[in-house]
Amino acid sequence: MPTLIIDGKPCEFEGKKTILQVAIEHEVEIPHYCYHPGMSIVASCRICLAEVAQPNPRNDNKVELLPKLVPTCQTPAVDGMVVYNRSPKSVQNQKAVMEYLLINHPLDCPVCDQAGECSLQDYSYRYGRGASRFEETKIKQPKKNLGPHVLLYSDRCIMCSRCVRFTREVSGTNEIGVFGRGSAEQIDIFPGQALDNELSANVIDICPVGALLDKDFLMSMRVWNLTKTPSIDGITASGDNLSIETNEGRIYRFKPRTNMDVNTWWTSDEIRFGWKFIHREDRFRSPFTNLRGQTKECDWNAAYDQIASTLRDIRNQHGSGSIALMVSPMLSCEEAYLLGKLAIGLDDEAVLGIGPVPVHGADKTFPGGYTVYAEKCPNARGVRRALGQLTDNAFEYDAFVEKAAAAKAVILTGNYPSDWITPQLTAAVDDAYVVLIDTLPTSLSETADVVLPGATWAEKAGTFENVDHRLQSFEQAIPVIELAKPEGQIALDLIHATGHGQRTLFNAEQVRVEMGDAFVHEVHHPDLSDKAKSDLEYVEL
Repeated sequence: MPTLIIDGKPCEFEGKKTILQVAIEHEVEIPHYCYHPGMSIVASCRICLAEVAQPNPRNDNKVELLPKLVPTCQTPAVDGMVVYNRSPKSVQNQKAVMEYLLINHPLDCPVCDQAGECSLQDYSYRYGRGASRFEETKIKQPKKNLGPHVLLYSDRCIMCSRCVRFTREVSGTNEIGVFGRGSAEQIDIFPGQALDNELSANVIDICPVGALLDKDFLMSMRVWNLTKTPSIDGITASGDNLSIETNEGRIYRFKPRTNMDVNTWWTSDEIRFGWKFIHREDRFRSPFTNLRGQTKECDWNAAYDQIASTLRDIRNQHGSGSIALMVSPMLSCEEAYLLGKLAIGLDDEAVLGIGPVPVHGADKTFPGGYTVYAEKCPNARGVRRALGQLTDNAFEYDAFVEKAAAAKAVILTGNYPSDWITPQLTAAVDDAYVVLIDTLPTSLSETADVVLPGATWAEKAGTFENVDHRLQSFEQAIPVIELAKPEGQIALDLIHATGHGQRTLFNAEQVRVEMGDAFVHEVHHPDLSDKAKSDLEYVEL
């Protein structure tokens, strides 16, 4: 296998790769700003220049030093090549580039949102000079509002052009360009064209400094206070790999996790900013009943006892097929399985169905290969697969509504970010005993006999199956809102209350084992290194 040596470390590689790509694969640090694996190579920042020696075919393949420093991001890797990234010439270039980049850069690290995850800070410490020799007045640049999600601090920009290439090559929308020359050169949007495409906020992630900032996250939390939890898109069918970044039980932002088999390096603005309903003030926080138009809160045990006794009575009075269950495609595979077990345990001919699958518009694929999916739920396929473990006759939503009209008791699950109740469903369950497990108020929560507060996907662990039938697990990012419970736990509690099982705690991994080999061997789990706790330790004084 071809091998090159970087700072004394042998690095094997396959195929056509650059020196920097080989170094990244082998976790050898070569500083770089303009290079990004998802975009074209421009070799403009020049900090990755290094001394290189390689075999000379005109001189019996003797390894000879090239006459000048070469950009490692653009120079092809060659078998037998030797790279000196820490030689005196390479180090001198790194210091010179850092000094040049910092000449007009403002000294505002203490108030910059990028502080703590800034390549300019890190490289200044590792590769820069200890003091500035620049005594002249710094050039000031304006702040710019680029679009609904992105703010540009032009003072901090180092002209790496990542954002420009992103809008040209990945989103294909071309809103951003380079304007001016020399010291007046700036990043800006074209007149009358805001940065407002479906992938716009990805430019925030790829900016190596604090120039492009998230308006939603601006001045809200220091990054070293955030705990990062690996998760999956819980809003659409994409299955995008995400990091949910939280502090003290509250979500502050979503960031994409790199997964070359799913979302590569990107995610859509819809997914990135669509989590706000998790912290809505009107979230259900405790069980309640509706009796003769009066809403009355109750504790969990009272709710469980009422539901269990009523469902048993209905089954005894009306026989098989009198109970129906609708499982929302917003729930995890494990929860769908447990809810199905609950229904079949009560009624071996229970009607099982899948909740409405919202579809808005059509799928849209961008030039960079990323697709925004029209299906606005994360787990329709997973719910079908989970219920299929229990029965061969799980109905789609329209067919379920027709069947549910004949049922005497209906268990419904929601967890959608907006009102999901259709007139057909309301009419079908009008005369039935309705147990609703949901997170937000809907038209049906005002009439359901019992309402149980569920949990969003960020508040529990589980598995989703995306549009490509890829099973992926996710971790709990924040505690469940007060007095609410995950739907999996509610199902287990009701199984116990109805006398069909022991009282146990919901554990997604244990449920997957019970569900069979597919959920043990086919589920893709996040890399544990993607989970990071806050760097800041709190102590009592």
